[in-house]
Order: sequence, then C-alpha cells, then structure tokens
Amino acid sequence: MKPMETCKDPAPDLMSRLLARLGFLTAPAQPSCYPKYLFVLTGALIGTAGVLLSLLGNPANTGFCVSCFMENIAGSIGLHGNIRMQYLRPEIIGFVIGSFLMSVYKKDFRATGGSSPLLRYFVGALLIVGCAVFMGCPIKMVFRIAAGDLTAWIGVVGLAAGVFIGLKFLERGFSLGRANDLPAPNAFLIPILMALLLAALLWKPVFIVLSSKGAGAQYAPVYLSLLAGLGIGALGQRTGFCITGGMSRLFLWGPREFTVCPKTTGLALGIGSFFVFALVSSILTGQFSLGWYGQPSSNDSHVWNFLGMLTVGFGSVLIKGCPFRQLISAGQGDTDAGAAVLGMLTGAALVQNWGLGGNASGTPFEGQIAVLAGLCTLFIIGLLYRRRGETFAPEFQTGLD
Repeated sequence: MKPMETCKDPAPDLMSRLLARLGFLTAPAQPSCYPKYLFVLTGALIGTAGVLLSLLGNPANTGFCVSCFMENIAGSIGLHGNIRMQYLRPEIIGFVIGSFLMSVYKKDFRATGGSSPLLRYFVGALLIVGCAVFMGCPIKMVFRIAAGDLTAWIGVVGLAAGVFIGLKFLERGFSLGRANDLPAPNAFLIPILMALLLAALLWKPVFIVLSSKGAGAQYAPVYLSLLAGLGIGALGQRTGFCITGGMSRLFLWGPREFTVCPKTTGLALGIGSFFVFALVSSILTGQFSLGWYGQPSSNDSHVWNFLGMLTVGFGSVLIKGCPFRQLISAGQGDTDAGAAVLGMLTGAALVQNWGLGGNASGTPFEGQIAVLAGLCTLFIIGLLYRRRGETFAPEFQTGLD
C-alpha cells in the first residue's frame, strides 16, 4: 500500500479550517488529497436530490437509476419500441457533462484508452442486463433500501459477492491491459454525444420519441433534473464516488484500514452519507414504507435478484467501475469507459427488445438465461485475461491509497 499522498494546495481558507475543527477535513498542517467533506457532500447531494426528484415526478423508489434511465434514453432515440420506456433523461446527461466540466476545471481532462475497449463494450451491456433483472443499478439499490424495501438487501449481498469474486480474479493477475494517452479529440466524443442528447431533449425534433404513459412519462422538471445531474457529475468526478469501488476497498484493505487510507475512508463516508440522507429525505417526504412485499421495482424472484447484482458486481470490478462510474470516467476523457457506456446503451436496448428485465410478477425466462449466460461469459473473460504469475496487475493499483 502506498503512503498517504498530500495535496499541493495553497494555505486553507477559513471554511477549510472550520471544517477541519469539526473533523470533516484533515488538519491544515497535513492536508489530505481527499477531503472528507467532499465525500459527505457528494453522498448528501445524491441521496437528497434523488428522493426529491422522485417526489417531483421521477418513478418511486428510484431517485437516480443508471440502468433504468439508459433504457429510457435507448427508447427515445429509437433503439427499442416500448412506448412506456422512452425519455431522454437529463440526469444521465448531467452526470457526463458535470464530470466533463469539473475535469476541465481541475485539469484532469485527458484522452486515454486502448485497454480492451471492445471487451469493455460487451461487459457494459452485461452490466445493464444484470441491473434490469434486479430492477435497478447499485445506486437505485441504495434508494430502495432507504425507502424501506427489504428485498433490496438481497441485491447488496449479491453485489458484494460479485465484487469479491472479481477481486479474486484480480489477485490472480486478471488484466485488460494498460490504458494509453490518445489524441485529444477522442476525449470529447461522449461529452459531445450527451450535449446532442440535451439539445434534442430541449428542442424535441420529430425523430425523438417521448412516452405519454408508463415509467418513461414519470419525470421531474427538466431543469431541476439536469441541475442535479450536473452537480452530482461534478462531485462524482472529484471524489471518484462508486458503490462497487467502496465495496472493493473494504475487501482489499479491511475495516482497520479505513482509518489510514484517505480514499477508502472517503468512499465509505460517501456511501454512508448517501444512505443516511436518502433515508431521512424519504421519511420526511412520506416516501418511506418498510416492508418485504408490494414495494415499487421489486418482486419475489430473490435468487435471480441476487444473481443479477452478482453479475453487476463481478463485471464492474473487471472494468473498474459501476455503471455510474463509467459515465463519470467517460466524461473526463476515458474512452475505455466511453466504450462501456455505449455498451450499456446497447444492453438497455436489448433488455427491452428481448424482454430480459424483471417485473412485478418475477424474472422472465429470457432474463434468467441472460443472467446465467452473462455470468459464464464473465468467468470466461476472467480466465482468458489472467497474467499467470502476477497478482494485481499494475494498472489496477492506479488511484489506490
């Protein structure tokens, strides 16, 4: 483990010194590269904004859901024909553009890629299939728990199991290769795509389809959703917020290391803050309903819910980030993550066209086959891309404490 890094920032201002005294920021004498208050703020914004957007029109118990919203976007641009799932979700657009703007401001924006992009595209599609079977991405999973949905805890167990399996492959030398610097124009492709989608949402050209009923017709005011997405995207880029990343660090370092690894501690704070603020917001807005049955976006297919999230956790470790993290990384110029995002969009279309997603009555047979096939594929990828004799390929150490 590398020693704690320190930032080369100028002398802290009054607010920083106050936050340090309150315990949210490392003491000014030894500033941390990952100030704790940023992680708390990121989690607070995700949790509070998501619940409020559900109150203002987004689907119940959803807040922000990368997989559901990608299915909406895929339908809106004509990649599937489910008239109930067609809307250009400004939250997704905001995540990418917010990350782009923050990375430019912080001089983190640069074009990188070349680490098995086609394979990442394929794994990105599998992530959405797993999310669809569970009826939500890892972020929606936390929103469901915060709203009182006890069945979502099965997803937590499945996600953790998938992350653990993925880390075992990393320990045995799994690697998709090291990313390289690319010509600068490559970095702009995904942000430009999202800017075009935003223009289409605002101007509504004839080729864009918007649902008049169903989940696609349930949305909060456009500008509030976009503003929330921009803020979360910017903070997500700054902090590296990732549900599966936080779980990975817990397995890697263990609880004791949370006291000495700044980013490990930060991700734990971010996820904890997310849950607490979402829980409090759900209770205050009357959206909390504790129970096992009859919850929105849930069913009794517990084995398949577990396996769906296991697929997501496993795949996320192999490509270094959950669906949300792929969007943020693509916004800051990572073209490998951009390939995964396009794969996620493809997976979203396949889920709707082939009827793979879970629903209130359970998991369809097609969805069960897709999850099992996806898991087998991930195991095959993990075995084929092992570097024998190595443990934790160098590129997976990047960004670790």
